[in-house]
Amino acid sequence: MLGGVESAESKGRALNFEVWPEAIELGHMFADEGYELALVGGPVRDLLLHRKSHDLDFCSSARPEQFEHILRSWGHDGFWDMGRKFGTLGAMRRRPDGTPVQVEVTTYRSDTYDPDSRKPEVNYGDSLEGDLSRRDFTVNAMALRVPDLEFVDPFGGANDLAKGVLRTPVDPRQSFDDDPLRMMRAIRFVAQLGFNIEPETAQAITEMTERIRIVSAERVRDELVKMLLSSRPRAGVEALVDSGLADIVLPEIPALKLEIDEHHRHKDVFEHTMIVLDRAVALETGPDGPVPAPDLELRLAALLHDIGKPATRRFEDHGKVSFHHHDAVGAKLTRKRLRALHFDHHIVQDVSELVNMHLRFHGYVDEPWTDSAVRRYVRDAGPLYERLNRLTRADATTQNKRKAQMFSDAMDEMEQRVRDLKQREDIEAIRPELDGNEIMQLLGLEPGPNVGAAYQHMLEYRLDNGPVGHDAAVEELKRWAASEGA
Repeated sequence: MLGGVESAESKGRALNFEVWPEAIELGHMFADEGYELALVGGPVRDLLLHRKSHDLDFCSSARPEQFEHILRSWGHDGFWDMGRKFGTLGAMRRRPDGTPVQVEVTTYRSDTYDPDSRKPEVNYGDSLEGDLSRRDFTVNAMALRVPDLEFVDPFGGANDLAKGVLRTPVDPRQSFDDDPLRMMRAIRFVAQLGFNIEPETAQAITEMTERIRIVSAERVRDELVKMLLSSRPRAGVEALVDSGLADIVLPEIPALKLEIDEHHRHKDVFEHTMIVLDRAVALETGPDGPVPAPDLELRLAALLHDIGKPATRRFEDHGKVSFHHHDAVGAKLTRKRLRALHFDHHIVQDVSELVNMHLRFHGYVDEPWTDSAVRRYVRDAGPLYERLNRLTRADATTQNKRKAQMFSDAMDEMEQRVRDLKQREDIEAIRPELDGNEIMQLLGLEPGPNVGAAYQHMLEYRLDNGPVGHDAAVEELKRWAASEGA
């Protein structure tokens, strides 16, 4: 964070050596034609945090039709106008080293909102300060006029940035009523920046959670994804639950706060889930590893892996608590929730399958598997194998050091066995040693269910015995066919 808050003018001058040359150049181009231009929002915040960005947002006194030719002239490598009706045009150019720099320029705005929609009616404003007043948080309501580098901070954003505080420029109830998605952005900034939400702002979120219902599922999903892919996803999830927003957008997570009976016969499932999420993040790899950080599917699976527990909790005899089949139930709930949030089909399928399989390995600890069982595990996990192993390791949160070591050793042993098997056979793409055509020829069958049954038997035989060679496979097919009367 910032060590202190300087005056607006000195702050702007101090940033001179850090400001993008493209921003200075654009500032001169606008000034030459008599227009104001200011760098605004995230890029200014990131300058003060010494974070780099290649996407620059500006606002200007000029209208789109007045500055379009400037952007077209500046953007050697691209121009777009999809946001024209909102007063926004964009352009892109590449630096000599190939690095792309994207800019978007928006005319000063003063929006009004329909209470039943978060989409504003766009009205052009006449001042930079008025434009800044409509932004989500004070830390995003700072500007840097270019090319003169005058720092503009009418709402104390630099001071809030130094303190790590999220606060709205205007009354938070008005701000969140205008655009309820800002409540989700507050949660995201907790995760991304490590900030705290100012008490009055936090209270407004809690009181206005129902307003989030007018926001599209896609917008909510995008904020959740950014939160989960941040450096502090656990802090974001906890803030989401504490605010009450999770009760609406992800209700399966606060439901994990099961009432603990007086004998404490099971650990707090929500707290356990937060630990698993932290551990899963720590098990992600570098860019060249099998699960490069940040990995959305692993993090989603860690967050959702136990959501089947509330529906399956049973109090058994002798003071025990069970959650039988919570993996299967959780997979169904995961699929339903991710579909409701409009996640891509492959993410829905992958995360649901990770939840479904997250207990699969546990039997190995008590009795190591046969090679056949190892092959089936790898085949069933498919491309999720590396993620599944990391989810399984993350889920082993026992405080018993002996049990924890036994589990870790068993997982190490199983992974080594998989590596050894891969050296001898292609267990990730196991197929019978006889294909469908050979089966039909050998047994004199026409295409139909009998061929499918024979193929499935030969696949199971391959999984049980490994590669046995063509002749042995033929003998086994004939033996099976005779026993089945095929």
